[in-house]
Amino acid sequence: MNSEDQALDLCNANTKTGIDASAHVSEEIIPRNSLHLMDRDAGKQAGDAETLTDGHKHGAKRVTFPSDEEIVSGSVEPKDPWRHAQNVTVEEILNAYRQACQKLNCKPIPKVLKQIQDLTELTQRNECLDLKGEKLDYKACESLEEIFKRVQFKVVDLEQTNLDEDGASALFDMIEYYESATHLNISFNKHIGTRGWQAAAHMMRKTSSLQYLDARNTPLLDHSAPFVARALRISGSLAVLHLENAGLSGRPLMLLATALKMNMNLRELYLADNKLNGLQDSAQLGNLLKFNYNIQILDLRNNHILDSGLAYVCEGLKEQRKGLVTLVLWNNQLTHNGMGYLAAALPCTQSLETLNLGHNAISNEGVHKLKDGLIANRSVLRLGLASTKLSCEGAVAVAEFIAESPRLLRLDLRENEIKTGGLMALSLALKVNTSLLRLDLDREPKKETVKSFIETQRALLAEIQNGCKRNFILAKEKEESQQLMRQSASMAEIATEEPPPEEEEEDPTASGDQGEREKTVPEGDEDEDDGEKSSKSQEDETSSVSRPAPCPTPTASESPTVVSSITVTEASVPAGAPPSPGRCISVSSPGRGHKIFMVTRVESPPEQQQSLLALAKSLQERTQETKTAAPKLPELPSPKAPSEPSAPHVTAELSCGQDLEELLLEASLDTSRDTP
Repeated sequence: MNSEDQALDLCNANTKTGIDASAHVSEEIIPRNSLHLMDRDAGKQAGDAETLTDGHKHGAKRVTFPSDEEIVSGSVEPKDPWRHAQNVTVEEILNAYRQACQKLNCKPIPKVLKQIQDLTELTQRNECLDLKGEKLDYKACESLEEIFKRVQFKVVDLEQTNLDEDGASALFDMIEYYESATHLNISFNKHIGTRGWQAAAHMMRKTSSLQYLDARNTPLLDHSAPFVARALRISGSLAVLHLENAGLSGRPLMLLATALKMNMNLRELYLADNKLNGLQDSAQLGNLLKFNYNIQILDLRNNHILDSGLAYVCEGLKEQRKGLVTLVLWNNQLTHNGMGYLAAALPCTQSLETLNLGHNAISNEGVHKLKDGLIANRSVLRLGLASTKLSCEGAVAVAEFIAESPRLLRLDLRENEIKTGGLMALSLALKVNTSLLRLDLDREPKKETVKSFIETQRALLAEIQNGCKRNFILAKEKEESQQLMRQSASMAEIATEEPPPEEEEEDPTASGDQGEREKTVPEGDEDEDDGEKSSKSQEDETSSVSRPAPCPTPTASESPTVVSSITVTEASVPAGAPPSPGRCISVSSPGRGHKIFMVTRVESPPEQQQSLLALAKSLQERTQETKTAAPKLPELPSPKAPSEPSAPHVTAELSCGQDLEELLLEASLDTSRDTP
């Protein structure tokens, strides 16, 4: 057999093999795109065979496939994660967990059995599955699936459970698949490894329920950080992330900070105890603050930021117009040199409310630099300066800030050498300040060369405490008055047009719906409706104020008048009732509960009108002595509406012009208010 015949036989064998393989594969579940590719490859093989045979055509050999109806031999429904959780009982959960442990040849965890027995509600998320301190190997983790597939929790606590890569991967896959937790604690697990973090990153990216992840003291090293960074770039639900003491300095922090620039959901980031340095790490944090305006809490305590790193952080802080609320720089080896950067950034930020600089050697010089920035800032409410090496001189600078600040709520000055002079300055500042509610100072007085100063310090400490209490009472009263103002503002206006200047101011008297008891509240007191103390509900409620001699509630026979969605009805006096000097108008506001507000207009009785006439005549006689021509006294309108024809009025002559007319009108209003 020559070489050409051998080549032809080889090609025929290959083509036949391809046809047989295609026929076999067609019986499996194959996407149609794959079949098209196979068809294309088979055609290519046939073309190659024709080329090898020097032009010999084999048109009788073709590749065929089944029809569309027969190309898929079967299908499988997607797995339902909750098919075991319907109408389940506690006993069934316990039995399933025990059987899983027996099958996996591991012992059931007594702590888990006790918690499952205590479950009462299985249709909603339970509070916590506490596994803290339990040693969880791979088999123990696998057995927990029988619980996760039937019950969901708010908190799953896996702290210090000695998880390895296999066990951590299994647990994270379960939590992601069954949406088992909203808060997950995996702290103090040092052997999760790369595969464990990879599963954790997949869980962070896929789950829609996880909001809080605590990974304190769980190393996140170079080979694991990329997985977490990719998850944080597109994380849709995670809002709080604890990564304290996770070894993030260097490349891991760079990856995380770069990813978090695009994260729109994370609100709290805790990076304490990571040995972050003042160069590359601080530069990454500064860039993060420049681009991310969604993080509200950034905790950097117990790192090595230094003054050089604070400069980077402050560059990012200047861009935080509506983002960062809390910045913690506790124990970062800062000095007075770094306070210049912070003082320049504080006037720019408009969202920062809490700034903690405790346990840094700021000294008096640093506080002097910081003071101007704090005064120019309009957002800081809480300032921490504990153990910052301050003396009386620094306390005086702080007191100047207190006296200038209308919004500072809390100040921490503990563990400083503030003696009599500094306490005196703080006490004087509190006499001016009305906002500071808490000023933390050391309880025991500092040693002085003059023994009498120790008693002076105690007296000053008491004065400072009393000043904070006074401010607290003032703040509470102000809040209550603001609530009353909001409540009164929520009441509908009685009429759209301005009342005439001569008409007397109307006094509201509230009358509730049928069956609703009346309630009298003194002016300035807080109105609480049925014990509700929520400020939001109080804003929605319309306030009710009751005054003596309430008017009768309008009956169904009265004719209402609607003014701007408000029903105004003139109340009729019931038969047999004693004559009333007033005339009542009820106004029903369209607010919640449809409360009815009674408005009373009081008319002057005849005897009071006679006294007014005598007063007018005496005033006329006095003025006629100085004026030769006396103009006619304008008509004095009654407090009753001028549109009513029966309203009485007084006629007299005055010569003192508009001032005397206003005096007489005021006298008439005063006497009308005294009407019983």
